[in-house]
Amino acid sequence: MTTLTLIFVMLLVGLLLGFIGAGGSGFIIAILTTGFGYPVHTAMGVALAAMLFTSLSGMISQQRQRNTETAAGLWVGLTGAVGSIFGSKAAFLIAPEQMTWFTASMLVLSSLLMWLRLTLVKQAKPLSVQRGSTGYILRAVGLGLAVGFLTGAFGIGCTPFIQLGLILLLGLDLRKAAGTSMLVILPIAAAGWLGYYQGGGFDALLLLKVLAGTMVGSYIGARFTKYAPARLLKTGVIVMPVVAACVLVL
Repeated sequence: MTTLTLIFVMLLVGLLLGFIGAGGSGFIIAILTTGFGYPVHTAMGVALAAMLFTSLSGMISQQRQRNTETAAGLWVGLTGAVGSIFGSKAAFLIAPEQMTWFTASMLVLSSLLMWLRLTLVKQAKPLSVQRGSTGYILRAVGLGLAVGFLTGAFGIGCTPFIQLGLILLLGLDLRKAAGTSMLVILPIAAAGWLGYYQGGGFDALLLLKVLAGTMVGSYIGARFTKYAPARLLKTGVIVMPVVAACVLVL
């Protein structure tokens, strides 16, 4: 019954995430720890593994629509993978009760940055940068190491951090930043998952249960997105991390 309950709950989570277009790793961590009693490090490892699958499908879709700045994505993503490995190692040095609060704080910060991305950044003119210059590469490497470490350490996708960095540091426009973030997340999630797997913070059977619910739910939920007002979707994307943070610390 627990397995069926977990899959059903993840189906509902997937419906919501697919509807509003959110990644939801923080929400998955909150549900697994608070609702089903899984250790926080295990939940984080599973969330990163699930993120690997969702970001792969998202990257393929964005590549087909030519929304990806491949060079920037590779620079940030591959260096981010290095940061993610170190972040996942650092995560096991933090006690579970402290990790819960750290992750909740990161989710609240993520919500704030998503609000900035949706309201302020879209009004700014893209930064003029010289692609391939030393300064460009250094900014890409710095951004990758930072977001990779945060992702590995706290098990969340850091999509707002990535997109804001791509816009403010590498000069991508909003559409390109959104598309390129999928490419960036892929190696970061893979490296973070590997770190948690090596540290014993991963449960393959739990991952299958999570994917069984969220992938089906997300597919169904996404079909209804076009019927929702834009304001509702934007509000949902901003509020979801805060709700996840509240659930996580209950």
